[in-house]
Amino acid sequence: MTTNPVPTGAQPARRERPLWLRSATIMVSIVAALFVIEAIDAASDFRMDYRFGIIPRQVDGLDGIAWAPLLHSDWAHLIGNVTVGAILGFLLLLARRFLIVTAIVWIVSGVGVWLTAPSYSFTVGASGVIFGWLTYLLIRGLFNRNVWQILIGVVLFLVYGSVLWGVLPSDPQVSWQGHLFGAVGGVLAAWFLSDRDRRKRSPSAEVRS
Repeated sequence: MTTNPVPTGAQPARRERPLWLRSATIMVSIVAALFVIEAIDAASDFRMDYRFGIIPRQVDGLDGIAWAPLLHSDWAHLIGNVTVGAILGFLLLLARRFLIVTAIVWIVSGVGVWLTAPSYSFTVGASGVIFGWLTYLLIRGLFNRNVWQILIGVVLFLVYGSVLWGVLPSDPQVSWQGHLFGAVGGVLAAWFLSDRDRRKRSPSAEVRS
């Protein structure tokens, strides 16, 4: 048996952390960031909500599309959202679809609120994004024709299906428009990603001359 020295400058290979652990770490970091933002918002007497919320059909309210999901009207609003959102976000991270699904539902939900919410209102909260995450996870298996994804969707529907009633008008203090358009964004994301994945799997067409 011989022992050879490690070449100068060589580093031992790092063992990559498992996907579930990386996903959990990212999700915990996102939740922590939302709590820090809410603390800053509360310290300003929640003036950030109006400044960075979505103000319908006002040009100076368009930037709220980018910032509104990061803000909440109070601590109860934030806790209610992250309780469900952390689980759904973790599942999306496991599926390696977090960034693109979030981008689609974030934009669709925000634009929908800006176009349809009541005048002289402002909207904040991550629930539109969460509705998009939920609808994506519910129906992606149907677009992908994947049995396991369909089964996961069924389980999620049994657990969280009642949440979907939030797409209908009920409480005037709750943005059903954000919920509805977030859900629409989730459907669009499921359709778009399944179509793109099918194109990747299909062989390129052969051209003969």
